[in-house]
Parts: sequence; C-alpha cells; structure tokens
Amino acid sequence: MGKETIGEFEEIVMLTVAVLNEDAYGISIKDDIESRLNRKVSVGAMRTALKRLEKKGFLDSAFGEATAVRGGKRKRYFKVTPYGQKVLTQVMHTRKSLWEAIPNMSLEFKFS
Repeated sequence: MGKETIGEFEEIVMLTVAVLNEDAYGISIKDDIESRLNRKVSVGAMRTALKRLEKKGFLDSAFGEATAVRGGKRKRYFKVTPYGQKVLTQVMHTRKSLWEAIPNMSLEFKFS
C-alpha cells in the first residue's frame, strides 16, 4: 500500500483504539474520546471513521461473543493493524519534527 494520510479525527480514533486495546469497540471508543478530549462525538461519525479506517487497512475488526446485556448482539472489536501502526508512527514523527522546529520565541504571544 502507498503512503496514506489521515485526518485529525481518524488519528484520534486510531490512537484511542490502541489505548483501549482489547476493549476497543464503537461505544467504548466514542466514550473514551469524549472523556479524554472533552469533545462530543456522534455515533454516525464514529461508525463512518471506523469503516473508513478499516477500508484503508489501518484497523481490523472482529465480532466478540453475544451477551444477554446487549440482547444477544455481538460487539465489533477493533485493533490497529501493523500498517496502521506504521502510519501512526509517521504522523507522530512528523508532528514531533514540526514542534521541534518551532523557535522558542515564536510561541510567545504578546498583546499590546
């Protein structure tokens, strides 16, 4: 696969999947993003992002066991693929490089 780019929300979703590890399913990802980032996420936006990331090869998913709590419905669990890990690593290095390139004085904002 060629070099892919990801948007900010996709990056956040992928990082959250990695953070949640074995417990990364739609609602747990949504809740964790909302909790950590104090940012509202719609179920539709989450589903769309997860499908898009899986289609790009950045995430894999598999169904868990059916539970009575969910009326017999199974959760779809997500994990970051090796390709997704590579993309996240590239993003991290790019951001780090940009932060390190900023002269110290350029972040000091002065208002008169």
